[in-house]
Amino acid sequence: MSLDATHVGSGKVRELYALDDGTLALVASDRISTFDVVLPTPIPGKGKVLTGLSAFWFSRSRELVPNHLLCLGADGRAMICRRLEMLPIECVVRGYLAGSGWKDYRDTGVVCGHTLPEGLEESSRLPEPIFTPATKAVEGHDENIDEERAAALCGDAAYQAAREASIALYRFASEHAEDRGIILADTKFEFGLAADGSVVLGDEALTPDSSRFWPASGYAPGRPQVSFDKQFVRDWCERTGWDKTAPGPELPDDVVAETRARYVEAFERLTECPFDAYVSNPDVVL
Repeated sequence: MSLDATHVGSGKVRELYALDDGTLALVASDRISTFDVVLPTPIPGKGKVLTGLSAFWFSRSRELVPNHLLCLGADGRAMICRRLEMLPIECVVRGYLAGSGWKDYRDTGVVCGHTLPEGLEESSRLPEPIFTPATKAVEGHDENIDEERAAALCGDAAYQAAREASIALYRFASEHAEDRGIILADTKFEFGLAADGSVVLGDEALTPDSSRFWPASGYAPGRPQVSFDKQFVRDWCERTGWDKTAPGPELPDDVVAETRARYVEAFERLTECPFDAYVSNPDVVL
């Protein structure tokens, strides 16, 4: 970033810079985290995949909900965005039973207050997408919560606006993905309030880090699915016997290469744009 940009925060993947009172730069690194631990081995090009895919979705969903993107940086890693007051929840939409949703259903038949039909299997498609908010954990795991608690955290009006926008975005993106042979099993959005009080989509959107993308050609309920997201790295980490505390294990070259290939394939199938073309000219996704 330029010398007049002020570093104001770091996440597991992103660095955040203030450009002025109303503008931020979100710079996506190649870091990868699993089980809330940043691993010591980066995935080359991963940050550009996240930035490019987010910008692709932001530019095509503005009619559904406004978002914070102003423009892309020349390096393909940075999004120049308007500053928002972020809501204190993660807005998760699930169209299929996977991850913590599957675990909750298996144990109780209920996912974040939604009582689901009996007899569903792991990876089953749900009758309708469900909204399942979660808290934002500064450390450790996010916690699934019911909608009443989420509304209390955000305020009713902001919560309802974020909920409706999340479901609309999920339906829009899942239809786009299905047409390109990809199932959007679930995804996470974050929203903030603009200066005028309107609810605005922020952070990243519909990337392999914030979503479960499955190849439609191999989908079958009753088991975990092959995935375009970082589940491949999670599965490898599980097999090592790592105790899921820092520091995480170094990733071998073949795991790095396979993970990068999955991220790039998701980018290219969803955007219908060669990744190298984006690297050369990030604005091609806008």
